[in-house]
Amino acid sequence: MSASLRSYPTGGALDRPRSRWADVAVFLGAAVLIWIAVRVSAGMDVPFDANDAPSTISTDPWELPYYAARSLLRMFIALGLSIAFTFVYATAAARLPRAEKVMLPALDILQSVPILGFLSVTITGFIALFPGSSLGLECAAIFAIFTSQAWNMAFAFHHSLVSQPRELDEAARNLRVSRWQRFWRMDVPSGMFPLVWNAMMSFGGGWFFLTAAEAISVGNREYVLPGIGSYVAVATADSATGRVGLAIVTMIVVVVGLNVLFWRPLTVWAERFRVEDTESADPPRSLVLDLLRRSHIPGLLKRALGPLVYPMDRVMRVFGLAEYRLYVPEARRRAGNVVFAVVVAAVLITGCFLMLRYVHDTVGLEEFAYAAALGAVTLLRVIVLLIVATLIWVPIGVWIGLNPRVSRFAQPVVQVLASFPANFLFPLVGAVLVATGASLQWAGIALMALGAQWYILFNVIAGASAVPNDLREAAASLRLPRHLWWRRLILPAIFPSYVTGAITAAGGAWNASIVAEVVRFGDTTLVATGLGAYITQATGDGDGPKILVGVLVMSAYVVGLNRLFWRRLYTLAHRRYSL
Repeated sequence: MSASLRSYPTGGALDRPRSRWADVAVFLGAAVLIWIAVRVSAGMDVPFDANDAPSTISTDPWELPYYAARSLLRMFIALGLSIAFTFVYATAAARLPRAEKVMLPALDILQSVPILGFLSVTITGFIALFPGSSLGLECAAIFAIFTSQAWNMAFAFHHSLVSQPRELDEAARNLRVSRWQRFWRMDVPSGMFPLVWNAMMSFGGGWFFLTAAEAISVGNREYVLPGIGSYVAVATADSATGRVGLAIVTMIVVVVGLNVLFWRPLTVWAERFRVEDTESADPPRSLVLDLLRRSHIPGLLKRALGPLVYPMDRVMRVFGLAEYRLYVPEARRRAGNVVFAVVVAAVLITGCFLMLRYVHDTVGLEEFAYAAALGAVTLLRVIVLLIVATLIWVPIGVWIGLNPRVSRFAQPVVQVLASFPANFLFPLVGAVLVATGASLQWAGIALMALGAQWYILFNVIAGASAVPNDLREAAASLRLPRHLWWRRLILPAIFPSYVTGAITAAGGAWNASIVAEVVRFGDTTLVATGLGAYITQATGDGDGPKILVGVLVMSAYVVGLNRLFWRRLYTLAHRRYSL
């Protein structure tokens, strides 16, 4: 296996002439970003009284830039936490066979738990952790955004780890490479391309749930943090469609700016980690990345921090992250499996018994049947969404991913559409539904799709972009008919990426139901029949038993479908269609 020349540039980035103007631009840009971060973060730790917390914020349009900066800071903090979680959790699930049997189902469950379920449990603890300070409420909001980002990234990175060529694994073991060295020099580079694309998609998912994270309504209590999500929530409650429109314009500016300054350079940089024998004749470009490559500053930072790498390798060996064991006695392995299974079974049985007894003593076990019936209605919406999204976005994603010139113009548009918080449009949709008297029952599918369909599109684009150029050139040389080109090359090549995106889209659709099945505009509340509306209403009422029932039923639906359907496709993709 050989890597693209882009991984070892000989006449590209390393040979580009350095420029002092580039140094000035990079230095000033970094200084401005640091100043903004320090200035905005100062408002995260202010006096706060949970019993007398403000339930509204100013909707003065002049406050929008500050609110957008506060929201953006929360998003990037949550993204950093999500990356750290992804590296630890996905690596443990991929490298520890026993742990994988528990960690992947747990990831399914965590993905299925709606953001309101996390908030209803954690907000009190976060507030108590920082008494008298708004930092507790900030941590609750950041944690809520984290729960909307982390699971998709963990699934993508786990797939890249388990689909590594067997030769790499054997080479790492034979060379006695330490776990720490293998992680940073093999695992992270091989998973960088899908990780960047899914991080971009997960960031968009964080925008989608920003309103619920910044304008928190739990247990008949409302907590509002300054941010663009809470601005939209307050403007919606006031029926101020003009100010909602201003927030939408602000979000478009923020998303486009992020694409130019952050995501576009990152996706172009990630191209160097693609493994292929030939290089694209028209590689993607980024003006910001070109500017960084012409500056001396990244090289100076590399020289300053580079010497820390080898001492870190030695430190990790002291902590036990040394060579892989080449052989474990069979008797020891079997005994460990038995003990592990007994402990997991005991924990699950005890937990299920305690939860069932709690529900039985409060709302009664028959509440599960009612919630399951509502879940069937939401399931129907999810199925329709996935079928329609697949038929629409798979061809478009392949077209974008295989054409660098198209990607250069289409990718920013797709990123804007995917990163834009579609629930900002919900108040306008609610106004239209109220004016026309239309039902939310079917309109709820479109609202759910606005937040979930992009997972399929982004993963298909990433999968199509990762198809090696030598395979594409071979297909062109053989002049494959169009139907064989799709059947023998494209569909098998993108199948693993599509399955990853579809799993996450399905989980995202279930999560999106909590905001898509209940739409408020002014004094009017539109409610669609479904499990998402059930959980939203229970959370607003502070009904703990019903929240638990709703979360358990939604988790059962998502995990059951993943086990019976999606996980089988995932295994098929790993065994037969990994490039």
